[in-house]
Amino acid sequence: MSKRNKIIYWIATLWMSLGMAATGIVQLMKVKEGQGGVDTMNHLGYPVYLLTLLGICKILGIIAILIPRYPLLKEWAYAGFFFMMGGAIFSHIAAGGSITEALPALLLLVLTVVSWYFRPAERKLILVNFSK
Repeated sequence: MSKRNKIIYWIATLWMSLGMAATGIVQLMKVKEGQGGVDTMNHLGYPVYLLTLLGICKILGIIAILIPRYPLLKEWAYAGFFFMMGGAIFSHIAAGGSITEALPALLLLVLTVVSWYFRPAERKLILVNFSK
């Protein structure tokens, strides 16, 4: 892996982790206002108890991506982040919000894809072809 790709990976991964941690903590604390808070969930039509599930999944996903080894777990974490942020973007648009309301989720989605794409080989899931 080139030095350039390693730098891109770590910058994207750290920014993604910080964003997921910040929103995950806000969701676990059930903050009333702010991105991902109780007011946002009410506006989108989701039950408030969903905040706890989202917050826990984000914190566990960050841990899975940052720890060494366990490539299958990392794939699941990246997939979870991708679907979580994709769902957030869709929810904001479907609820009649402007694209600017979905921008934080869009940024985290882009950082998730960039981090996944540029991850080092030791963090990738290697599939074995047994048909040969």
